[in-house]
Amino acid sequence: MERAASKQDPCAASPFPEGFLWGGATAANQCEGAWDEAGKGLTVADCTTYKPNVDVKDYQALHGITSAQIAEAEASRDTHRYPKRHGIDFYHRYKEDIALFAEMGFKCLRVSIQWARLFPTGMEDEPLQAGIDYYRDLFETMRAAGIEPLVTLHHYEMPLYLANHTQGWYQRQVIGLFVRFAKVCFREFGPYVKYWLTFNEIDSAFRHPWTTVGICPDRFEASELEAVIYQCVHNQLVASALATKHLHRMVPGAQMGCMLTRTLTYPLNCDPKNMLLAQRDNRENYWYGDVQAFGRYPRWLLNEWAEKGIHIDFGEADEEILATYPVDFVSFSYYQSMVDSTDAVEREKVCGNLATGVKNPYLATSDWGWQIDPDGLTYALIDMCDRYRKPLFIVENGLGAYDKVEEDGSIHDPYRIEYFRQHIKAIAAAIRAGVDVMGYTPWGCIDLVSMSTCQMSKRYGFVYVDLDDEGQGTYERRRKDSFWWYQRVIATNGADLG
Repeated sequence: MERAASKQDPCAASPFPEGFLWGGATAANQCEGAWDEAGKGLTVADCTTYKPNVDVKDYQALHGITSAQIAEAEASRDTHRYPKRHGIDFYHRYKEDIALFAEMGFKCLRVSIQWARLFPTGMEDEPLQAGIDYYRDLFETMRAAGIEPLVTLHHYEMPLYLANHTQGWYQRQVIGLFVRFAKVCFREFGPYVKYWLTFNEIDSAFRHPWTTVGICPDRFEASELEAVIYQCVHNQLVASALATKHLHRMVPGAQMGCMLTRTLTYPLNCDPKNMLLAQRDNRENYWYGDVQAFGRYPRWLLNEWAEKGIHIDFGEADEEILATYPVDFVSFSYYQSMVDSTDAVEREKVCGNLATGVKNPYLATSDWGWQIDPDGLTYALIDMCDRYRKPLFIVENGLGAYDKVEEDGSIHDPYRIEYFRQHIKAIAAAIRAGVDVMGYTPWGCIDLVSMSTCQMSKRYGFVYVDLDDEGQGTYERRRKDSFWWYQRVIATNGADLG
């Protein structure tokens, strides 16, 4: 039913549709903690170290890992060097946190299920009941608060045992192990969860293969690594299609989405060679979603594999599986745009944990050097709408910044409010242009451990967590100014951006 416009209706001027899923996003490995509780196994995320002094432009230092470092992490019980092991203690405090999200008015909360909390090594015949009980209560609590769960099945949380003993996603047997995990999730949590995602930022496999596909580069010859990673991604794509198949059969009415990093690239100028470079970059970013949305590989990629002599092992039914079970909607993260140029090596660079690119002279940057580009979100939404003709869901977007707690305990974060104000305006512009947007879940709606450097000082949340980079603090939750601002945005369905 359409909302009737009236002077009394504060939402009447909003371009956002009724039922728009306002909310926030988290990942279990960055917030849950309880890394070894109730039988949970180690994951690839539990090997990620705190990196206080790494140059954000040093991508290898941010995301690289060696077999020796993995063995050291596996033998260690340290939670200071490996901060994701303590997270923000969401595992024990989720009821308190969900109450805060409900107070803000969340319609949706994105969470993930740690595979190793159900299957500690990934190889067990039966899941741990303690893991099932935890997630079931989490989803029941969300439902009771009026919050729709949006659940990611694989958010950089592969069981460490599989990364060490099946060469990550390289061996096809992992497809079956993942599908078994997914079916348990659908069986146990299907009554509570309508919206699902398979793989978080599946396109990140080449950027950080350890966290995305469980591949440690030093375990392969350098000359074969590209083909190995492509094989891992193919296996994930097949697993995604099979998970979609089983979701539709086991949970009627539920929807499955893919999840991409939208690394929108501009040419530095209108030099045709720079235009072609940007087109190539965007094409390489899109193909992962193309396979999941259209059910087939793009011809240009197949040609490239042939030219490079890359052989990908397709199972007998893989092409049919991909074609038969595409996703229902396309979700993505958007943090920044990039610039490419034929003389990129000679130009000033900027960096995020997404990639490194040429500095855009028209854009400001965050405390961590990420370019801030709200208009790029409008561009990306329209472009993806025209390409996929499916509903779109912005499931990550946000500003990592330093926050200061005042003497009275308040946290004033006008920079965060302004960031979200401009990006929500950008979403509204895309909706007015005809884009079907399902919802918006800003990343790290509560402060959590950062993905790459494992810092707490890089804060995204509307809710402050009293925890510092050294793991010291009370874990107390505090509302920032942005908490109250976002509460008003949701209450007015995006009409009042204050």
